[in-house]
Amino acid sequence: MRRRLILGLAIQTALVLALGLYLTATIHGATDDVARTIRDHQSEILREDFLIRLRSTQADLAGPNLERARAAAVAVARLTSEGGGVDGCFGCHHQAESTGRLLHFQSQAQRYQGVLAAIAGGGADQGSATAAAALGAELSAHLEQIVSSTRARVEARTLKALDDIARARVALYVLCVAGPLLSALLGLALLRGLAAPLDALLQATRRLKAGDLEYRVQGLRDEFAELSASFNEMAASLQRQAHLMQRTEQLVVVGELAAGLVHEIKNPLAGIKAAMQLLSGEAALSAEDREVLDKVAREVVGLEGLLRSFLDFARPVRPQLTEVDLNGFVESVAAFYLRSHAAKRDCPVRIARSLGRIPLARVDPMQLQQVLLNLLLNAVDAMPDGGAVEVRTGFDQRANEVHIDIADGGRGISPAHAHQIFRPFFTTKPGGTGLGLAVSKRLVEQHGGSLSFTPNPGGGTVFRVQLPQAAPAGVATA
Repeated sequence: MRRRLILGLAIQTALVLALGLYLTATIHGATDDVARTIRDHQSEILREDFLIRLRSTQADLAGPNLERARAAAVAVARLTSEGGGVDGCFGCHHQAESTGRLLHFQSQAQRYQGVLAAIAGGGADQGSATAAAALGAELSAHLEQIVSSTRARVEARTLKALDDIARARVALYVLCVAGPLLSALLGLALLRGLAAPLDALLQATRRLKAGDLEYRVQGLRDEFAELSASFNEMAASLQRQAHLMQRTEQLVVVGELAAGLVHEIKNPLAGIKAAMQLLSGEAALSAEDREVLDKVAREVVGLEGLLRSFLDFARPVRPQLTEVDLNGFVESVAAFYLRSHAAKRDCPVRIARSLGRIPLARVDPMQLQQVLLNLLLNAVDAMPDGGAVEVRTGFDQRANEVHIDIADGGRGISPAHAHQIFRPFFTTKPGGTGLGLAVSKRLVEQHGGSLSFTPNPGGGTVFRVQLPQAAPAGVATA
């Protein structure tokens, strides 16, 4: 659109400039023609006056001798005064033909002037007067021819000057009328070019405001095409967000219902568990019945764990924060795992600790223990053939955060599963519930921290728990 605006303004400027130049050239030509016509009129007046005086001299020559001599003297004076006028004609006529005629006329005038001077001095007879009259008649005829030619040329130049003036008047009218009209038409075209895309975008905005998130702007060009593409992306993003919010609301409702169901199931399940324990204590039970009851009791315990995890995710308990030395806390969690879980594995797993100098952190010990135990169990499960799990602590002074890294040397996380790893109920374990990492992430975020993972350079995965420090001055040593 910017290019069209510039092009339109350039065309308008070029047209106005062309009309202005044409008008200037026309007026300049007309004024030159008028000036030449005026000069020709002046020359014509001078030549006609010269012709009149020449005829007066010829008439004087036809009088008595005494009067003829006086008239000749006067004529000599007249012709002498007009000689400069004849000489002045050479300043305007530069063509060879015109110059030749002027030289011939000047020669005749000088001869005529000589004869008249002789007559005025009394040294000429009747024959000289007759010759002077004949020469004057020839000079008069020649002058009449020049005057007639000049008159025709003056008329032609006058007509041409009038024609140029008429064209200049028309061009001026066109410039005065067509200029504003052209500007108005060009402005209207540019306004329509701006108004149509703006109307389309305004209509799209109104449709979007009315809730039509599927409406898209089509058919715009130039900068408006980029603007419409951005608008369509925004509409698509809003549509996705609306669907996500709708799904989130549905999940919230389902979660509340499920949490209520879990609460209602827990009490009967506890009764079933107690009954199974009572029955399994009967001495009269056969081995088969006792095995069945033990299996049912184990399933009840598993259901209790699943329900507890679900409640932790759906209705997380608000953390009770206290200042904790994370290095000592990590040592105690690792020792607890080794006592309670390491002995149950066929392939031994050892825990390597690399604890840095970090400040105190404000955490809920019970919730943080749940998070670290869950990450340790996942790390151990990722190494079915045994190995070493490395637990590291450190401090990011720029972000004022402490972090706990738990790195395993297992098979790692598939790129296809990376974006789903924290999604509830997603699991790659045969007997997993898919709530461990989701609950851990929720608990860490309630502490104002974050839970993330990266590939381990030596193979496997590194999970990082980042937590805000308790106070800048509080520092615990390794």
